[in-house]
Amino acid sequence: MAAQLTLSESVAMHARVQPQKLAVRDSRRSLTYAGWNERASRLAQALLALGLVKGDRVALLAYNAIEWLEIYVALARAGLVAVPINFRLRSPEIAYIAEHSEARAFIVQDRLRESVEPLRASLPIEAERFVTFGPSVGTTAGTTAGTTLGSALETAAGTAPGITPAPGWRSYEALIDAAPASMPTEPVAPNDLFALMYTSGTTGQPKGAMRSHEGNALIALATALEFGLGREDTGLLVMPLCHANSLYFAVSFTMLGATIVVDDRASFDPEALLATLAREHVTFTSLVPTHYVMMLDLPAAVRAKYDLSSVGKLLISSAPARKETKLAVLELFRNGRLFELYGSTEAGWVTVLRPDEQLKRIGSVGREWSGSGAIRMLDAQGREVPDGEVGELHSRTAYVFNGYWKNPQKTAECFRGAWCSVGDMAYRDAEGYIHLVDRKSNMIISGGENIYPSEVEAVLAAHPAVQDVAVVGLPDATWGETVCAVVVPRPGLVVDAAVLTEWCRERIAGYKRPRSFRFVAEAELPRTATGKIQHRLLRDRIANATAAAASAPESTFNLSSQPA
Repeated sequence: MAAQLTLSESVAMHARVQPQKLAVRDSRRSLTYAGWNERASRLAQALLALGLVKGDRVALLAYNAIEWLEIYVALARAGLVAVPINFRLRSPEIAYIAEHSEARAFIVQDRLRESVEPLRASLPIEAERFVTFGPSVGTTAGTTAGTTLGSALETAAGTAPGITPAPGWRSYEALIDAAPASMPTEPVAPNDLFALMYTSGTTGQPKGAMRSHEGNALIALATALEFGLGREDTGLLVMPLCHANSLYFAVSFTMLGATIVVDDRASFDPEALLATLAREHVTFTSLVPTHYVMMLDLPAAVRAKYDLSSVGKLLISSAPARKETKLAVLELFRNGRLFELYGSTEAGWVTVLRPDEQLKRIGSVGREWSGSGAIRMLDAQGREVPDGEVGELHSRTAYVFNGYWKNPQKTAECFRGAWCSVGDMAYRDAEGYIHLVDRKSNMIISGGENIYPSEVEAVLAAHPAVQDVAVVGLPDATWGETVCAVVVPRPGLVVDAAVLTEWCRERIAGYKRPRSFRFVAEAELPRTATGKIQHRLLRDRIANATAAAASAPESTFNLSSQPA
């Protein structure tokens, strides 16, 4: 019976067909397909030798690095399930994901060990299954590592830093160096799990979206078809490889046998990105509007230093982009064709706004993706609403997720037959273009990161001086949105922004922390008849109050006096 290739099988195939082709590189190392294939086999064998068995989950915590791609392929080869964790999360958030996924091993970049070290005693993971990797030595971005990268890490002084781990941790490189290069014999089927991608919900704890090997293959093929990608392309991955965006594009380029460049800087550097695009002759990259704005803000003389003529395809996603931003992007990348898409971890790509539609359909996220079914806009009773009316967006894609890990109730809530919803409200216009109205029940998108108000609210509400709180996103020219907390203090208690900022610092990731606070009376929080805070109305009132304060600086900030 015919079956889709797994990510592991794709790398093995290209290792036979084009063994010396540059497969992947970051700023420190590079690998041919032959080298990638061998290291993935060695790592797969090493993990199985630690006692892991097919179906076990392996937690992953790292900044962008070439190791992500080695690990993803190795886990796929061994039949293990990747659990990528956002490096911005704090220890309690990391602990929840590791425990909920029932991870049996943890691979951590050395620079992030301090986030995991306090958790080791409480996590149900055997001590010898904590693995760490650090910066490689002996190779550079200008060289191509073959099949003996492990031995290249040996130095005249003894064992290199990449081999010697922190006390109590296994060395990633030592495991690879000692393992056989043969392929594991355990069969891996297309419908087996490839990853649990944890995505926060609008209420409660994060949920693990189950992604299969077959889903990987199908989204890779659809991406190649829609974007016109091929073997000669070079894709630059800037978005974190713990996110679905970079993972999906990494799989696409791998299955095509193209070249992947990983931007492994811990923080975004707009000029460095331009230099990478030019030096590596990148043909495609995916960025959020904030990235483009930061590049465009560079002095014209700086932008002019770099030859960007190789860049033929650009994706802008994760947040709305303004017309002037799009025009400036197309001016900077003269040969670039701009795409914009909407999707989710669960459904994959759902809509695309194609290059010829960019300036004609500002505000729209486009129409259905190649090979997907027609989007349905449904009301609360599951009935389709007419064009122009807002409904809950339901998509039908061939690569939809397999449900939420250990959460059949939430899985059932996502589906109406073959159609999947993640709670986004939208409408379809007369020409068939989709317009998002509310992102995942008040989700905030700041710098391309999804932030859910309920999670931030829970942290703030735990402060003893806070009686009630609502969190909303406010428009920001650089980040798209910033987090604003509207706080009701407890009677007789005093609390200020500095105190609450410090309270959040050790309890929640930095990108989720409020950048501004409003302190109000309980009556000023708009609520429904059932007592639920109306976040959207609150956001509008803050905008109106801010505008009024700007025109009358001595006025008092008062939400209840603003028009609904």
